[in-house]
Amino acid sequence: MAIQIAQDPHADQVLSDSSFALLAGMLLDQQFPMERAFAGPAKVLDRFGTLDPAAIADADPESFADLCATPPAIHRYGRSMAGRLQALARIVVDDYDGDASRIWTEAKSGEALMKRLTALPGFGEQKAKIFTALVAKQARREAARLDDRGR
Repeated sequence: MAIQIAQDPHADQVLSDSSFALLAGMLLDQQFPMERAFAGPAKVLDRFGTLDPAAIADADPESFADLCATPPAIHRYGRSMAGRLQALARIVVDDYDGDASRIWTEAKSGEALMKRLTALPGFGEQKAKIFTALVAKQARREAARLDDRGR
């Protein structure tokens, strides 16, 4: 699904290609401009070489924090957010076999999805609702695009 949040073609492509990037962008979207927050996963990819949740979760915390805080940082609190990003990656690895999309694709109900999202670091009720709406909107766009191709 084509996502346009970061207002940067490379960053938006990263968000479109990686469910973990989309989840990480939402994590970074606090006390920071939305476009810059959602550009953060592309910075991690460019600097770290991967957005594989296992690699991020297992990275040396100090080195990863340095990478995230290097200007332009992934967030105004780059070191702190690096820790949250690693905690998020650890949950994705341990609970969802490294596939962030399973958080929303395998939820049996809206209530179950909210429970899954609010269990993530940095995701309160409001952020979980916003992310649910984002995923639903993107899914509708993708379904419409596929429907148009089938005609």
